[in-house]
Amino acid sequence: MNITKKLMCVAFVVLTLITSGCSTMQDVVKAKESGSEGTTKNYPVTEAQAWDIAKTVFRWEGADAIEEHKEEKYMLTSSGMNMVSYGAVMGAWIMPITEEDMKVTVVTKRRLTLNVATTLTESTFHKRFAQAVDLIKQGKKLPAEAP
Repeated sequence: MNITKKLMCVAFVVLTLITSGCSTMQDVVKAKESGSEGTTKNYPVTEAQAWDIAKTVFRWEGADAIEEHKEEKYMLTSSGMNMVSYGAVMGAWIMPITEEDMKVTVVTKRRLTLNVATTLTESTFHKRFAQAVDLIKQGKKLPAEAP
C-alpha cells in the first residue's frame, strides 16, 4: 500500500471517529429522559419566572436560537464553536413543585464528545440561574448582559 492510500485510510478513520461522536439536541432529550445526565436544583420562583430566567441564562452564555417546548416544560438550544470548544447542545426543564417553587434541570453535552472544553457547564448554568433569582427577588429586571 502506498503512502497516499495509507494517508487516505487514516483520514477516513479520523473523520469517522469525529463525526460519530457528535451530540445533538435529541441526545440532550434522551439523556434527560433516561436520567443518566443532568443537574437539578430547586428555586423559589414561579414557572413563568423560571422560564424567563432559563432563557436569559442561555442568552448570557452565548446560546444560539432557543427552541421552546412550553407544553412539555423544556427548552433546547446550542452554542457554536469558539477558540476552545466545538460548542454544546443544552436543554432546561422547568417542573413545578408548588406555584412558587420550581425544579430546574439542565443537561449540557459537548457537541463533539472528544472535546475537552464546553461553552456552558451545568454548574455554570445553575450559578447564573441563582444570580438571576436573586435579581428578581430584589425587584430588578434581568439585564441583557450577564451581571
